[in-house]
Amino acid sequence: MSPVKRPTLIDLFAGCGGLSLGLEYAGFRPIFVNELHPDAMQTYLQNRSDGELQKPINHVNDILDLTQKSGALEALTKRLKNEHGEIDMVAGGPPCQGYSGIGHRRTFTDLKKLDIPSNHLYREMATVVRVVAPKLFLFENVRGLLQSRWTPAGDAGEIWEAVQKTFADIEVVVGRGRHRYRLFHSLVHAREYGVPQNRPRILLVGIRDDVGFIPELDKRASGALPEPTNHAPDLIDLLGDLVDPNWSPGGSTASYVNPASNDFQRALRTSTNGTVARLGDPVTEQDYNAHSQRVIDKFEYMLAHNGKIKAADQTKKFAQRLLPERWGPAGPTITATSLADDYVHFSQPRVLTVREWARLQTFPDWYQFHGKRTTGGRRRAGDPSAGVWLRDLPRYTQIGNAVPVLMAHAVGQHLKKLLGYSDSK
Repeated sequence: MSPVKRPTLIDLFAGCGGLSLGLEYAGFRPIFVNELHPDAMQTYLQNRSDGELQKPINHVNDILDLTQKSGALEALTKRLKNEHGEIDMVAGGPPCQGYSGIGHRRTFTDLKKLDIPSNHLYREMATVVRVVAPKLFLFENVRGLLQSRWTPAGDAGEIWEAVQKTFADIEVVVGRGRHRYRLFHSLVHAREYGVPQNRPRILLVGIRDDVGFIPELDKRASGALPEPTNHAPDLIDLLGDLVDPNWSPGGSTASYVNPASNDFQRALRTSTNGTVARLGDPVTEQDYNAHSQRVIDKFEYMLAHNGKIKAADQTKKFAQRLLPERWGPAGPTITATSLADDYVHFSQPRVLTVREWARLQTFPDWYQFHGKRTTGGRRRAGDPSAGVWLRDLPRYTQIGNAVPVLMAHAVGQHLKKLLGYSDSK
């Protein structure tokens, strides 16, 4: 029996691979990946070296090496199409430092967004779409993009309008015909797709006008994006099996100290070969921050007083929040960010480990992250005031920047059906 054909994917600005992993779980097969930062690229590649997720042979760090070098993108496109046939999807989330409210507040205050190089990378994605001519493309970004201005005196939302116009103006040649993309977008929240946090993302889908898609006006993005499923787990059900009563500041837990107690934990403990990690099996990324006794005392007070912080421990920098064991009626109310110190564990006086942080984004436990655990200040955001755009991308930041895997999975399943593929891989 011949293998079932899987839809092909070109993944741009891939980060550590959250969007791609969710799409892969849905059945897509990456045939090319781009990611500028070497640590994030290494994370992406090292998790696809064997098993079901095959390492993409074709990859490049700087997208400008494709789009700004004469003939490079055309040559790659010709080779990929010779090897795989027509490309089904180009997906990507151009860097969002200049659109993010957090990033802007901390390091971009004195800059016009027009002057931030990464704010124009959506044009490079559009160039790839124009040359590759996929059946559809998926653009994702932060909610702040919807209201962003090129300059302080500009109009709210003018950058988002520029993004949409750039993609709407694309004309591609397929066979003897010329085609454009019909655009559909929606602001979605991660919890709507079973993710245990509430990360908002703007998703823009472009569907080539010969694909045969029929819009449904009463559906999300006219049917181009999946309807919400909800069912996000409580944190005790997400992280309870990782709680080690013998944890210590600066120490680590090297194996599972509890068995999986629910289907969500079993799914996250399932390896690429289908086995579920049991009590005593190895677990990675369970390293604890070396909190001082003063910090531990602060966290213990928060645990004992429903998250309240003593006046003496309050700072102007940010307000840490105590994570709840269970969400209220509204569901998840937190957003995973790039800062490990944003939240305090619901049952222990510490911040979350890298593995726990990854679970908030629904990365499975077998997924490994490359680079520093964390870093701070300008090293994490670059130094735009000095013209320094390269930044550290530690593990917490890679995870915080990622598209939640379960959300990407839901979107991937929907787009695969839209393209006419069956549910089987």
